[in-house]
Amino acid sequence: MYIVLRKYTKVRSVADAARRAKSGIGQILRQSHGFRSYYVLDGGDGVGVAVMIFEDRESANAANAKILEFVQASLLDLDLGDPEITAGDVLVDIGPDASSGIKCS
Repeated sequence: MYIVLRKYTKVRSVADAARRAKSGIGQILRQSHGFRSYYVLDGGDGVGVAVMIFEDRESANAANAKILEFVQASLLDLDLGDPEITAGDVLVDIGPDASSGIKCS
């Protein structure tokens, strides 16, 4: 698995951004190969964090280009600014069942 975190620190309305992302970004992601899940959280004080989970880096990169276009075209009025981006391969996956595991390279 591959995870991409985007942290925005000056969002005027995280709730509004999340609502608009749910429809626009949600549609893009559901059509993206390798997509697993997407989350948006409100960190308070104008901080919004988007979490995207994919099967692999290539899938994440392909979807990222489409998402960037959407954000620039549809969320510009929210003054999101440039996000702090952290991305990488999942090294530990712990879930509620026994199928979870540790990936060590």
